Amino acid sequence: MLKAVILIGGPQKGTRFRPLSFEVPKPLFPVAGVPMLQHHIEACAKIPNMKEILLVGFYQPNEALSRFLSNAQQEFKIPIRYLQEYSALSTAGGIYHFRDQILSGGPEAFFIMNADVCSEFPLLEMLEFQKEHGNTHVILGTTANRKQSMNYGCIVENQDTNEVLHYVEKPSTFVSDIINCGIYLFTPEIFQHIGLVFQKNQQDLLLEEQINGWQRAEVIRLEQDIFTALAGRGKLYVYKTDQFWSQIKSAGSAIYASRLYLNHYHKTHPERLANNEEGRPTIRGNVYIHPTANIDPTAVLGPNVSIGTGVTIGAGVRVRESIILHGATLQDHSCVLNSIVGWDSTIGKWARVEGTPSDPNPNDPYAKIDSETLFREGKLTPSITILGCNVNIPSEVIILNAIVLPHKDLNRGFKNQIIL
Repeated sequence: MLKAVILIGGPQKGTRFRPLSFEVPKPLFPVAGVPMLQHHIEACAKIPNMKEILLVGFYQPNEALSRFLSNAQQEFKIPIRYLQEYSALSTAGGIYHFRDQILSGGPEAFFIMNADVCSEFPLLEMLEFQKEHGNTHVILGTTANRKQSMNYGCIVENQDTNEVLHYVEKPSTFVSDIINCGIYLFTPEIFQHIGLVFQKNQQDLLLEEQINGWQRAEVIRLEQDIFTALAGRGKLYVYKTDQFWSQIKSAGSAIYASRLYLNHYHKTHPERLANNEEGRPTIRGNVYIHPTANIDPTAVLGPNVSIGTGVTIGAGVRVRESIILHGATLQDHSCVLNSIVGWDSTIGKWARVEGTPSDPNPNDPYAKIDSETLFREGKLTPSITILGCNVNIPSEVIILNAIVLPHKDLNRGFKNQIIL
């Protein structure tokens, strides 16, 4: 039997996703029309002999998460549970803390996945690869360009055997163009290696407690503490994929991830993609429209547009490269480009809301999306525009490259400003 564990983090994480993460836990943010986590769960549910999916994180139990778990269990007919950490224990500490729950029932192997990645999830291929390499531990890797590789965990492999010879997390100089995708396949033996680090942390804690104060011995990192130690010992291998993969660290990367998933729907969920039909809005490229949305037939949508539940879109509206969230209203002849329109927000007639895309270099096949910072050299970095929850944009206003939160009077256009 198999299990899967999805690491969902907690409210202290995902700060680059604000203000959107103020309203909903980041793993539940809709990407290509469904919660981010659902893409992981759908992939896991397709694996034969998958008996249970566990979510590990330190979010307080809340209604949104409970409702999502209940709906997902009904839809995918598989047990899904949330295990709450008492504190942020990092990528290995969390699974070690709940090792008895993970090993319950005697799984032969289990997947570990970070929630903030989008991927085609080649899980079956990873299982086959693991069997071919003696049922060892497997990292999913992909190729990045030389410069961007240093923003990720870098893997040096034996090109003949695919064994991981050396692993460095975010090196200061170039190490390898093979990067860690944050998706792993482990055997139960991994807990022996994590346990050794835990014991060492306990010993160090006893020695250093009087000097440095309390540090939790359970805070253990897969990347720096486990992979670095296992590399070169014949226990860790890398399965390289050339399928799509990207991180979802910022709101801008959510729009890019949405594009990747919408394109993937042609193969996995064609029913989720809107079509051009008489009496319906004009569709250009890949577009998701929730059945409860009310859209004027003169609107033009796409490419890469996701329309959420209860959205209202008026006559002559143009939307491109954007995510429109639950209950938003886009009044007649408004224009939304490279933006996320928050829950229950309103954009007035003839208003224009526009951001700057943060896509990877289209001329480099190995380019990844940059994890942009909000400010650079004291100025707001041009990025997508984000309208928070319940924002009201008056008619004929222009908003460019801004983060807009509610309760402010917007009587004019803003450029490269953060509006709080």
